[in-house]
Amino acid sequence: MHAAIIAEDFAGMRSQGRGLAERAGFSWAFHPAVINREKLVSRLPVRFWPHSPGLFAPFSLSSATRLIISVGGKGAVAGAALGKRHGLPVVQIQHPRARLSSFALVVASQHDRLVGPNVLSVRTAMHDVTPARLDQAAGSWKERIRAGADRVLGVLLGGSNGRYRLEEAEAVALSEELAGSMRLTGARCVLTPSRRTSHQALAVFRERLVPLGAVVMEGDGEDNPYMGVLACSDVLAVTQDSVSMMSEAVATDRPVCILRLKGRSSRLEQFVTILEKEGRVQSSLRDVTFMPCERLDDTSRAADEIHHRIQFSQEG
Repeated sequence: MHAAIIAEDFAGMRSQGRGLAERAGFSWAFHPAVINREKLVSRLPVRFWPHSPGLFAPFSLSSATRLIISVGGKGAVAGAALGKRHGLPVVQIQHPRARLSSFALVVASQHDRLVGPNVLSVRTAMHDVTPARLDQAAGSWKERIRAGADRVLGVLLGGSNGRYRLEEAEAVALSEELAGSMRLTGARCVLTPSRRTSHQALAVFRERLVPLGAVVMEGDGEDNPYMGVLACSDVLAVTQDSVSMMSEAVATDRPVCILRLKGRSSRLEQFVTILEKEGRVQSSLRDVTFMPCERLDDTSRAADEIHHRIQFSQEG
């Protein structure tokens, strides 16, 4: 069976849709919902959704599509319109900021506190981090990431957004925390930045940590070390700006430390509190022990709920 994933073209939204589709046993295609920017629209065959001025979906659905998975607010608008037009069930990831009745299932985070007969409340974001993928990544990245070290501290770096700040000053503070952990534990520190990590912040991490033996790994596509860091580290440290990165970290069996940033988001702080109550994250590297933990992953639960609630036709 085939699913169409509808969302703005951001890596986090793509991975959430892909992870849920694959966990539910669907092949998939990603279709971007885009905002009306004059230069972009002039080059694309667009369709207009009247309930959201300026929102366009420049694509057509395959005749094999049996499910629409929409992600985020703009994905919800386009996905609901497509579902109605084509008579397809729509599964929405994240709070849709729209009528719940438009969706067969809404997979919402517990910290959204969304309630409804078609709402599934989950602890973690949807993702594609599975034991099989981690095993595959370990085979590809173990030698480069571990490099013979007895212990590895893997660091997932996000960046500034509308709620938190990660610039030079914050990078200095985090570097001191990471350096202290390296000295205390003797661990090899491997950092991997995201697209949101500023060049200035990354330069600070290089300047302060590489002389101590840390390594910064970057890459795109198949050479992206992100999954390898998840698979090959003994402890993971994750900046608090990304629900997706924190969810992917706790989906491993590695202990996880949340690296605090300047700023405030009540939703993200509630999310971290949920992970703390589950015993899956800590707030200080000094308290982290190098012992395996139980994986925390609600993606399979959401995938099972899709098949529980929706009957799919196998006909093309």
